[in-house]
Amino acid sequence: MSPALRKIVYAVSFELIGILVAGLGLKFMSGAETDSSLVFAALSATLAMVWSYLFNSVFEAWEARQPSREADLRPPRPACRAVRGGLTLILLPLTAWWFQVGLLTALWLEAGLIVLFLVYTWVFTWSFDRLFGLPQALR
Repeated sequence: MSPALRKIVYAVSFELIGILVAGLGLKFMSGAETDSSLVFAALSATLAMVWSYLFNSVFEAWEARQPSREADLRPPRPACRAVRGGLTLILLPLTAWWFQVGLLTALWLEAGLIVLFLVYTWVFTWSFDRLFGLPQALR
């Protein structure tokens, strides 16, 4: 499989399976109906992709104007990268509204999804590499 096709297959399958995993996880954590949880998971995935695209576009434009392009640990680069996690803040009120819960409960749902996705990402990536082999760069 070509590197470009591998990336496309990885991204699409990761997101589609991730929507199922998140939807079922939300159903289990919130007690909501399956269809409602799956729609919210799809909405969240769409927002995550848009957020990531916008964030990366703005960050890369800002970074290109910096006098030094070396990766370093001095602010503001790490702080800017941390803003990527702002998706949780965007999703928090949406989660509370969608599931008709308070902000603290919505925060717990979001925290549960973060933990679930840490595990899911590891399992998915390991399984994908076993099924399709390692990328050419790692062979």
